[in-house]
Amino acid sequence: MPAGQLHTVARVDDLPPGTARVFQVGEEEIAVFSCEDGFYASQGHCLHMGGPLGHGKLDGCILTCPWHGWQYDVRTGENEFDRALKLETYEVVVEDGEVKVAR
Repeated sequence: MPAGQLHTVARVDDLPPGTARVFQVGEEEIAVFSCEDGFYASQGHCLHMGGPLGHGKLDGCILTCPWHGWQYDVRTGENEFDRALKLETYEVVVEDGEVKVAR
């Protein structure tokens, strides 16, 4: 069981593979990503200059920020250039066709 409350953000059918979207979870913007191997979630803004990650482009599980091209592995939050830089990530659970983020 995830550490934290589960928040339903979407239905599985609303997030086909290759999709990145932003959802408001409480006071936070959370970016949710649909990859071939599952769903992942992270903070909503890029570490570089705050670009909107939910509007980025996914190539497999590598996300490119739409503002300046910083890339992250959405499975781990690691920056592709400097692995020491990591997005805050959140557990995602799929139950009864719903995508839920633990916060």
